[in-house]
Amino acid sequence: MEETNCVLDIQNITKRFPGVLALNNMCVSLHEGEVHAICGENGAGKSTLMKIITGVYMQDEGEIYLRGNLLKVKKPSDAYDQGIAIIFQETSLFPELTVLENLFMGHELKKKIAGIGILDYPAMRKKAYSIFDRLGMKVDLDKTVNSLGVATKQMVEIAKALTFDSSILILDEPTAALTSREVTTLFDTIKKLKSQGVSMLYISHRLEEIFTIADRVSVIRDGEYVNTSIVADVTKEKLVEWMVGRALGNLYPKENITLGGVVFEGKGIEQDGVLHGIDISLRKGEILGVAGLAGAGRTELALTLCGLAKPDGGQLFLEGKEIKLENYRDALELGIVYISEDRQKFGLVIDMTLKENITLPLLYRISGAFGIIDRRQENAITKQYMKSLSIKAPDGDFRTDNLSGGNQQKVSVAKALAAKPKILILDEPTRGVDVGAKAEIHHIIGNLAKEGLSIIMISSDLPEVLGMSDRVLVMKFGEKKGELMRDELSQEKILLMAL
Repeated sequence: MEETNCVLDIQNITKRFPGVLALNNMCVSLHEGEVHAICGENGAGKSTLMKIITGVYMQDEGEIYLRGNLLKVKKPSDAYDQGIAIIFQETSLFPELTVLENLFMGHELKKKIAGIGILDYPAMRKKAYSIFDRLGMKVDLDKTVNSLGVATKQMVEIAKALTFDSSILILDEPTAALTSREVTTLFDTIKKLKSQGVSMLYISHRLEEIFTIADRVSVIRDGEYVNTSIVADVTKEKLVEWMVGRALGNLYPKENITLGGVVFEGKGIEQDGVLHGIDISLRKGEILGVAGLAGAGRTELALTLCGLAKPDGGQLFLEGKEIKLENYRDALELGIVYISEDRQKFGLVIDMTLKENITLPLLYRISGAFGIIDRRQENAITKQYMKSLSIKAPDGDFRTDNLSGGNQQKVSVAKALAAKPKILILDEPTRGVDVGAKAEIHHIIGNLAKEGLSIIMISSDLPEVLGMSDRVLVMKFGEKKGELMRDELSQEKILLMAL
């Protein structure tokens, strides 16, 4: 592509936050009708760059040119006015409002009757239908957003961006919550928009998506530009090397270790309408993978095994003795610890510090008779796990919401390990983290199993399940469909059971 087709030219952008150089002389260009992927580890500066382009942050140095003219955006509405829109990983729609109301929220079309401005619903409907025609889909404009599926919400977000007549779209991890079929639909939409001349910056941790949908790819690392390549001219291994600054080696470092006896067992676990007579066992030092499609009941099983949900039938056994879990505190006392798939909603209090998060479940253990926290013990525990898990932060007083996704996930793991678990239940342990952080988390999981910790690992990432598990339990619609030993594992066998 010739530089004369450049619609967005980002030159030498630098952004500083207190104690952090988030971006340093960043340079990226976007051509007309191009899908340009931006990839890098969590904390590399991708989101900061996108927020500068869309007016959430102001850069400290550097310029952005839109079709050769200096772009000045001081707030998000300025970016929309210039035809630049962003679609975030989490939808920003109002669930109780209709599709039509969401599409034009804040920039409603109006007409004047007797000098009075009123909303022009016919005009908004006409434009909405036209946009969905562009996207090749039909949506009921009068449906409330909370009645829509995740994929349709994502399409409404894209349609909303197009109501601003946007010619540049920024898609930030758009497939994170989508099934493979929904991803295919999204990619078809991206191809349609591309053919209509829309230019897109596409942020994703999923390298296979970049090779499917992008024309060019740029890699940034630690806030600095590393390289740009035509996608057809680069390999996955080279991208990973650019992202992490080194050859990554084995992404799934599972060692063959001698497993001990059964330490945790569930028999006939029932939950009305959700779980149907699940039998599950876990040996000392074992990583038991739990696989299945969306709606299989994997998370519901995990919540039942750790006291966060009440079973309607069945028994739990720990080290041969039957146990009753009234709540999660009971599970913690017995050494059964759960790490949620949604670290920001259920795993962490993200506006608290690392230290406060890591020691939160332990306060009753590290407090004196009058409820006074032993700060020395609190600091020692925090330093121990920051070091052992290589959490990248200045100190334990650093706010968790300022960490990258991969480091937030490590804080979740640190919080769990500080509780001294015997049984660790991991629900989607590497969701939303980059390839470098994923490799580090896999190493942590492997080392924990090697040290004798017993792990139940729920994952939708089949290569992860295959690479890390000693045994895999496959679920479908709340039922156990079968188990596979490590030497039997294949994607085909798991999918056949899951389907």
